[in-house]
Amino acid sequence: MLAGTYVTVRRDYGEWYRALFAPSVQSGILEPHHLAGFRNSPVYIRGSRHVPLPPGAVVDAVDAFFTHLRDATNPAVRAVLGHFVFTFIHPYMDGNGRMARFLMNAMMASGGHPWTIIRVERRSAYMAALEAASCEGNIIPFARFIMAESEVDWGPEALQTGA
Repeated sequence: MLAGTYVTVRRDYGEWYRALFAPSVQSGILEPHHLAGFRNSPVYIRGSRHVPLPPGAVVDAVDAFFTHLRDATNPAVRAVLGHFVFTFIHPYMDGNGRMARFLMNAMMASGGHPWTIIRVERRSAYMAALEAASCEGNIIPFARFIMAESEVDWGPEALQTGA
């Protein structure tokens, strides 16, 4: 990862999380203390067999996560693994997937790759690929899924036709 990008992501991801989810507090979806830091209770993912790390392991896991991101050299690999590992750790009570996708895009953009959007109609395939990585140790379907989504043409013609 470019040194400046790594420093920015490492330093600012907590602020990004709070900025992204402050409206959830304002609307009553999240309690204010959920934005204060990492979760301090167990969390379960609806429809998944993956049980995220216990709360006491989150701080060390996030530190290890960022250490490995700093050392990664291929931006696409860094983005895919970064997204997967962040969701595997599941450091927050809510919004982990949205934050992982945001971090993935920061990593992709730092390597000159396009912003990658996970389309709503592809959510089932996305969740199945994450499930295979988290519960079966097979990250290949997830990597292929992200790479396929990164190749979607979001140019003006595609946006006008709804393709």
